[in-house]
Amino acid sequence: MFSLFIVGLALSAAIAWSIGGNDTANSIDAIVGGGVLDIKKAMTLFATSQAVGAVVQGYMVMKTIGRGVVPDIDVVEAVAATLATFTWITIATLKGVPISTTHSVTSAVIGIGIAKWLQDGLMSINIDAVLKIIISWISSPLASIALAIPLYHFFSWMFSRWSIDNTIAKVILIFVTAFSAYSFGANDVGNATGVYVTITSRYLGIPDAETMRFLAIFASFFIALGGFTVGKKVVETLAFKITRLDIPMAMASEASNALVVWIFTTLPYMLFGYGLPISTTYATAGSIIGVGIAKNRGLRGVNVKTIIFIMGAWILTLPLVASASIAIYFLIKTFVGVTM
Repeated sequence: MFSLFIVGLALSAAIAWSIGGNDTANSIDAIVGGGVLDIKKAMTLFATSQAVGAVVQGYMVMKTIGRGVVPDIDVVEAVAATLATFTWITIATLKGVPISTTHSVTSAVIGIGIAKWLQDGLMSINIDAVLKIIISWISSPLASIALAIPLYHFFSWMFSRWSIDNTIAKVILIFVTAFSAYSFGANDVGNATGVYVTITSRYLGIPDAETMRFLAIFASFFIALGGFTVGKKVVETLAFKITRLDIPMAMASEASNALVVWIFTTLPYMLFGYGLPISTTYATAGSIIGVGIAKNRGLRGVNVKTIIFIMGAWILTLPLVASASIAIYFLIKTFVGVTM
């Protein structure tokens, strides 16, 4: 029993690493694309800020992932979901494709729900929760686009009216990026650890609140490690291949991304008691598209081929990861013979 718990923690570390590799770009793409910091310095800023966000607000989304889609996830189910998610995110990261880890984790857990239905004939998927998460996949990039356009015009007006020194502008962008990374940590740490909250609490014998704090610290370390080791390709895709960013564009892009992610994390928790696991990748891509539209008054400054390429990966995520999760679940049941 305890050995499976250790395997679960190891897989949680692995998925946190892969999330860091794929999603570090969500917070630092603008500051790198705007030429304010090089990738190494930007990743250091990200690592520090996301850890703070994970510890301070990570619990808001963690319990949504852990109990919201499929309740009472056991060790075998958590391992199957994590393996499926980790495999897909790692493949995408190595190919430089910025997919959504929220999409991946949710798809894997949906796969577990389908597997349990195939096995027992009981539907355990919380359809209402799944629909809310899917709505976030659609609304987050649209909100980011809508917010990025007026923010770009505001920052451009501010620069032209007040003749802001370039050094001051860079400092402002650094603070905006830190807030973006903070919001990322608050929202995305649940993707790595959410399915293990109940299991960890049970095996360590500690309350859920302390469990989530422990898992937040644990996951944030491996998220940072993933960014430093394999995150460069995805950073370059978002920073340079969708649209070129100047300082006002970078500010507007990062500010809109940070605000959208933070609002989706915090406001639902304040109103309903749970944070909504938004796709930070979708929010980031939307903010970059928004500033590209604002600057060029249309899609001329946006690399549409790159957007179509990214959207194709997003569309494939649900069926591929859910299918992989189902297959891995039954393989574990068949060859390991573990029944929880």
